[in-house]
Amino acid sequence: MAAEAHVPTHGVLGAGAVVALALGVALLFSAGGSAALVAVFAGAGIGLAGGATVALMARKALGTRRLRQHNSLVGRMGVARGADSVFVDGALWRARQWEFEGEAPLARGDPVVVERVNGLTLTVRPANEWEVAP
Repeated sequence: MAAEAHVPTHGVLGAGAVVALALGVALLFSAGGSAALVAVFAGAGIGLAGGATVALMARKALGTRRLRQHNSLVGRMGVARGADSVFVDGALWRARQWEFEGEAPLARGDPVVVERVNGLTLTVRPANEWEVAP
């Protein structure tokens, strides 16, 4: 069942683990001298509890796919390290300048603001005076 949390099998690995655990408990009870009915009920109880756990885990895992990704870099301030790279939040990123008519290319040391993230490339624009002032 631990592999189910790390591998997207949508409950297949977890269901196999639950079946194996339920059969193991039933065999353990029957080998211990209990009545066959007790072994069946013990295995069924373990199977129901494990099945509910796997169903909950699969439901939660599939629910995370519907979550919207939030990008924490949009709106952050950084410093240009040239025309094609910026330093933002302690990391050096590839950059593309936001296109405005008649705007000069970014120079080293210019303050910038992140407008968009596309993979590992940030689209930035020069920061306004009010954004730079403390």
